[in-house]
Amino acid sequence: MSTLDVDDFIQQNRALADQVETHRGYWESEKHWEPRREFILRNINDFQPPQLDQLLALSMVWANNVFLGCRYNTELLEKVREMAEGIEVVDAPVFKTRDEIMKKQQGR
Repeated sequence: MSTLDVDDFIQQNRALADQVETHRGYWESEKHWEPRREFILRNINDFQPPQLDQLLALSMVWANNVFLGCRYNTELLEKVREMAEGIEVVDAPVFKTRDEIMKKQQGR
């Protein structure tokens, strides 16, 4: 879904979009919320209402990994990356591990 597709989907599914908006954290900037909202909207049909908390948790795992550099087990990261495939994140930060930084320092 491109940004235009997301906007069209929201216009056509206003009640669902309004429901998703209630899950925005007060701390989330537009830069963080828009991709996470897209993640939720792309995947919401794969989760029944009792499983909505699971989808919201997966969306936070994905957002925390992308925006904060949080690390999770490989299987979980593969799952959320697959669920987020095609979501365009503008100005996503780039994180380096301690090992990468140390390796660069030793190479000098």
